[in-house]
Amino acid sequence: MKVLLDIKDSQAIHLMEVLKSLPYVKAKQLTESKAQLMSEIRDAVEEIKLIREGKKEARNAEDFLNEL
Repeated sequence: MKVLLDIKDSQAIHLMEVLKSLPYVKAKQLTESKAQLMSEIRDAVEEIKLIREGKKEARNAEDFLNEL
């Protein structure tokens, strides 16, 4: 199981020490840019799920490309 936590910097150091001390846990810090990328990908996947469920309407590809 993978878990992503958002923790204040002042509290993270202690928690990381505890997690790293557990032999069955692999813990590593993410850079801010990687964390942001993961968040954006997660949001995109959620949007695709909503579109497939019919809860959200997809945009026209041509409109999207024109927006860029």
